[in-house]
Parts: sequence; structure tokens; C-alpha cells
Amino acid sequence: QVQLVESGGGLVQPGGSLRLSCAASGSIFSIRRMGWYRQSPGNERELVAVITSGGSSTSADSVKGRFTISTDNAKNTVYLQMNSLKPEDTAVYYCNVRWGGSFESWGQGTQVTVSS
Repeated sequence: QVQLVESGGGLVQPGGSLRLSCAASGSIFSIRRMGWYRQSPGNERELVAVITSGGSSTSADSVKGRFTISTDNAKNTVYLQMNSLKPEDTAVYYCNVRWGGSFESWGQGTQVTVSS
């Protein structure tokens, strides 16, 4: 069993900041990549930002310069620092971890709402 526990979502005003966390635990080994996706109503799930075990990161153009992904490998935890939030960032954010040979796990999702 692998558990991904997300935290940090909530309601924030435009221009504000939030920090998401996702801690992986259980029978997980050889993490290859950790990251975040998001999905808003009527839209497909999209990549927000991911980071490999080697430290290489990729992020969506829409969040570059505003969102920063980082990890604490000792804690199997990935973070997403979100600054200068916009209403269009409103979505359910999902943690994603690729591990082992070809395994992939998803978190339960955390709601981020950007509204005044």
C-alpha cells in the first residue's frame, strides 16, 4: 500500500500565496518523479509542475515564474509554493508520484480556490 497525503489547499484572494505539501508513505521505493497536476470543472487534468529524483523540473507555461516545486527526499515529500495566484489557478490539485519500475500513484486531491 502506498499513501499520498496532501495538505495546504484552501481559499485565497487573487495575488495571494499557498503552499501545497504531499507526503508519500507505505510500500514506496525508488521514487523517480514527484509532482502536481490540477483539474478544474469541464477541463482535463493538466500538469502543473514535476521534479525528478535528480532535481530536474518541468512546469506549465501558465505557472512559470509564480509556482516553485521542491522536494525533501528524506521525507518523500514534494511541495508546491504558489505565489501571485490568479482566479484561473482555481482547481483541484493532485499529487503524483512515479516510483519503482513503472508504478504511479495519485493523491486524493486538494481544492485550491482563488477568489475575492
